[in-house]
Amino acid sequence: MTTSFERYQKRRLISSYFSVVISISLVLFLLGMLGLLVLNTKKVADHFKEQIALTVYLNDTAKEVEIEQLKKSLAMADYTKSTKYISKEAAAEEHSKEIGEDFMEFLGYNPLQNSIDVYMNADFVSSEQVDKIAEDLTAKNFVDEVVYDKPLIALLNDNVKKISLWVLVASTLFTFIAVLLINSSIRLAVYSKRFIIKTMQMVGATKGFIRRPFIWQSVKLGIIGAVVALIGMAAVLYYLNNSFRELELLSDAKMLVMLFSGIFLMGVVITWISTFFATSRFLNLKTDELYY
Repeated sequence: MTTSFERYQKRRLISSYFSVVISISLVLFLLGMLGLLVLNTKKVADHFKEQIALTVYLNDTAKEVEIEQLKKSLAMADYTKSTKYISKEAAAEEHSKEIGEDFMEFLGYNPLQNSIDVYMNADFVSSEQVDKIAEDLTAKNFVDEVVYDKPLIALLNDNVKKISLWVLVASTLFTFIAVLLINSSIRLAVYSKRFIIKTMQMVGATKGFIRRPFIWQSVKLGIIGAVVALIGMAAVLYYLNNSFRELELLSDAKMLVMLFSGIFLMGVVITWISTFFATSRFLNLKTDELYY
């Protein structure tokens, strides 16, 4: 009879610990993924900015040496990430593929121009800076015109600011919710042992002595939950990095170490604080109040 009861109590204890670990790991995992989003918001925004091309169309009278000099100066410019020279012949061939027929057959000549596509570094992709760059390039006598999607640049920058603000608000709110959820799980675990706490107190144990095993047990559960969450984060991060290699999500090792360390410490600190206050609450209750 006693053995059966002890087994039952042991199963209940294991079940309680398991639910606490799962709760902590899920909350920390979601918080960690939100942290990854916050830290990579700029990287993702920069990726989209660097897909916008500024196209420099050259006059047919442009000399080969002038084109080569322009290509070199653009490649060396601070605002340039990469350049791509497209001859009028290559442009005509590509255009013919798009429309499905050779338009030069009935025109009798090639109306397209030699051009250079300039993909800029994200820090320079703003309406003011691109306008200045386009103005400087247009001033060259062998450049016919400079074309770029100005409305798209303005829209992209506006949306990046809005998204960054909402991500910051969401991360703050979710952090608060995460603390509440972990705190609730710990309080429920301590609540189930409120009579043990009061019994220890009645036989003369000090509050510090009573708290110590509860805090240590909760911290261990927090560590386990944090490790599970970090394993999940690492798996998702590995998958995302393989799926979107251009974002280079694993390139900033220092940032990732800080994030993973922060999630681990959060699991430890929140469980420690929650257990401290939960045990204090039951230590300060009268015996007859434990039943409510």
